[in-house]
Amino acid sequence: MLTARDPLPFPPRRILIAGVSGSGKTTLARRIGARFDLPHHELDALHHGADWTPRPEFLDDVRSFAATDRWVSEWQYTSKGVDDVLPPRAEVCVWLDYDDRLVRARLWRRTLGRSILRRELWNGNREPTLWRLAITTAPEENVLRWQAKTLNVWRERMPEYEQRFSHLRIVRLRHPRELGQWLQASVAASGTSTAPPKRRSRAR
Repeated sequence: MLTARDPLPFPPRRILIAGVSGSGKTTLARRIGARFDLPHHELDALHHGADWTPRPEFLDDVRSFAATDRWVSEWQYTSKGVDDVLPPRAEVCVWLDYDDRLVRARLWRRTLGRSILRRELWNGNREPTLWRLAITTAPEENVLRWQAKTLNVWRERMPEYEQRFSHLRIVRLRHPRELGQWLQASVAASGTSTAPPKRRSRAR
């Protein structure tokens, strides 16, 4: 398993971001996508239909983008068949294995902000109100309880994943500072331009 001291020696083409809820998977996926010019496919947006109903096309959509040559995405929905589709195709996995207190605080801030502002998330869905979160005990319906239930799941799974997907370069980052250092070093080592990506003109 690689660490922050092991930058990528090549421009990555297919990247997975692993970590518990609140670790910053989607934010990092967007950041990496911009750095390496990779399309970002957000799994939450593909999974959640209206009224939080799972989309029946979810796994087909995942298979479709996984078959392409370049992408970055979050590693989640493992019980929905994602493990059979994305890890075999990915080249690199960035694992955000941050301190429990940090990810708890991040998730609380994110959840409170979304709940108070009532910002639309995916396909018309919004974070439940604070009252709803307070009375909802099912982890599948309460992201705060889900995080508490799954806090150690990646630490338990990674030894098996290392053996199962031996081709996958897994980079374990334990603090946001390590992420910044690793990403900067990887951009430099891979020869990727550090200039801001050019704005693509739209066809008229």
